[in-house]
Amino acid sequence: MSALPGLIPGVVDVAIVGAGPAGMAAAIVLARVGVTVAVFDEGPTLGGQIYRGIAATPLKRDTVLGKDYWRGSKQLEEFQASGAGYFNRSNVWAIQSGGEDHAVAASRDGQAQALTARRVLIATGAMERPFPIPGWTLPGVLGAGAAQIALKTSALVPEGKIALAGTGPLLYLLASQYISAGVAIEVLLDTSTGWRGLTALPGFLLSPYARKGVALRSSLRGLRIERGVTGLRALGDGRLKRVAWHGGELAVDCLLLHQGVAPNLNLARATGCALDWDEERLAFAPRSNRWGETSVPGIFVAGDGAGIVGAEASVAQGRVAALQLAVQLGAMKDSVRDAAAMMVRRQLRKALRGRRFLDRYFRPADECLVPSGDTIVCRCEEVTAGQVEDAIAQGAIGPNQTKAYLRCGMGPCQGRYCGLTVSAMIAAATGRSPQQVGYFRLRSPVKPVTLGELASMPSNDAARRVVEPA
Repeated sequence: MSALPGLIPGVVDVAIVGAGPAGMAAAIVLARVGVTVAVFDEGPTLGGQIYRGIAATPLKRDTVLGKDYWRGSKQLEEFQASGAGYFNRSNVWAIQSGGEDHAVAASRDGQAQALTARRVLIATGAMERPFPIPGWTLPGVLGAGAAQIALKTSALVPEGKIALAGTGPLLYLLASQYISAGVAIEVLLDTSTGWRGLTALPGFLLSPYARKGVALRSSLRGLRIERGVTGLRALGDGRLKRVAWHGGELAVDCLLLHQGVAPNLNLARATGCALDWDEERLAFAPRSNRWGETSVPGIFVAGDGAGIVGAEASVAQGRVAALQLAVQLGAMKDSVRDAAAMMVRRQLRKALRGRRFLDRYFRPADECLVPSGDTIVCRCEEVTAGQVEDAIAQGAIGPNQTKAYLRCGMGPCQGRYCGLTVSAMIAAATGRSPQQVGYFRLRSPVKPVTLGELASMPSNDAARRVVEPA
């Protein structure tokens, strides 16, 4: 089933934002019990971040992207056979909740449209954690996640001398994929504090991650890996020329940065969902109950957008949320839900086994979370760490005050690339926890929308609720 053309439906039972593992899994369950579903995704094809481009990638060999990537093909086939509505290239920029239903606005092919959904599942996945080091805005420096997207969707890799730096499983996975594709890597600079994971090692050794980790490390034999790296910085005049760290420096043409991922929570936050700080994963996540329902009735979250869990656990969470949604919509009895949920939760526990070790082992170093001096914090508004420090000294006790002082978080990304950094800087400077400091207050639209798109929006009740919220 290809993406649907034309106007989106006026009313559906469930609108799902995100066509990754969690969103597809939920849609499959719901469609099978007769619930009408509309799945929106900003990408051109199914798969989300984890299975991005799987239906269209020019790379067809398991040896490059790995077997875990190609396992997503089965889920895509199940989704395509489910009958769920699917709208690609669709940016959902607003959800207005009220009463028994929700207005959902999306822009697709230059036209804004809105529908009414009885329930909403936000499955927006993860995004790379900001990694603000000196020089990270130089041409030639980009995120490892962006590099992997180019590899998956277009079989493209950087030219010249390549260095990878930071921490997190993705950094090592990308290194392995590049090596499998015949790409030479000069060095991998690991900034992780691995000793933190030792207390969770026994659980990890009993998990599926252990075997995968051994195989991954084995694929990197011969690669130069510098561990315990500190003082990381990118150097160059107008373009990246070198990467430097305490005790070393190397001429490179491309530096791929990564220090883990965090939930992509802007849409949930703008919808009014309460957030909680996860100290283990060093990120905010939408507050939700055991079924994935947030503090806003009728709004659910699942997958990495609800807290970083990985592909298999995301599938299980999507199914759990779908079971509760089916009950709320009258398409399933409680007893059927409970029986099905028991099996799915067992799968979820198995998928989560070993995650604590990964979270602790690849925990970013403190110096990588709290920049200083002339290092850019907000890329959109070109606000430096020094300016944020000055704002804190002048009395900015929360992210929204720094936004008022400096426009941090007011650019096109709406704080996605600076939100965690600003909260971490304020917490470190004031001696409070990130939970006490909080996160940016966000409002719709969470993605840029042109006046032309708004003018093109067909007039209906959902559109009026979004444009003129009470």
